[in-house]
Amino acid sequence: DTRIKATVASTMYDISRCTANGYFDAADNANARYKMRQEFNAQRTEDYRTDTYPRTVMNPEPAGNAPQFMKDYYDYYKTERGYHPRSINSGLGWNKTSNLAFLNAPILAYADEIRSAVLLIHGEKAHSRYFSEDTFKKLKGDNKELMIIPDAVHTDLYDRTDIIPFDKLEEFFKEYLK
Repeated sequence: DTRIKATVASTMYDISRCTANGYFDAADNANARYKMRQEFNAQRTEDYRTDTYPRTVMNPEPAGNAPQFMKDYYDYYKTERGYHPRSINSGLGWNKTSNLAFLNAPILAYADEIRSAVLLIHGEKAHSRYFSEDTFKKLKGDNKELMIIPDAVHTDLYDRTDIIPFDKLEEFFKEYLK
């Protein structure tokens, strides 16, 4: 939207990239994506046949050897800290076929064409940090910034008011929302 003068993305997630390639691009190949398309489309046929729309299970209680970010998600979405009964991440889950659109449409494909000011904020220890770093590399212009918050994980920037850089946000918006 060319009317937007400034954008801040805090703990940005490139869900289309993650869907298409897996975490850390571990499944970035045509065969893996084709298999996912087959699974999504078989589910779509089943949904139509049964007139049901099953959902995914979001943020189940992690096993002891689960990645730290899964434990962080559980600590946020399944506790008083961030739980809400209507939240997809707290329990409702996505429709099993929802990610098909993300698989087929890389939402940051034209990030290099963003002319307005952009500030990307991410936690140093966030598993998702690479999304902001890689996107920042694509951005052009002297009105783009990447800010890494020391020791912060992905969910810390949701509600940890002691580390959210409010001063930086205010400064950024004052500069670019003139």
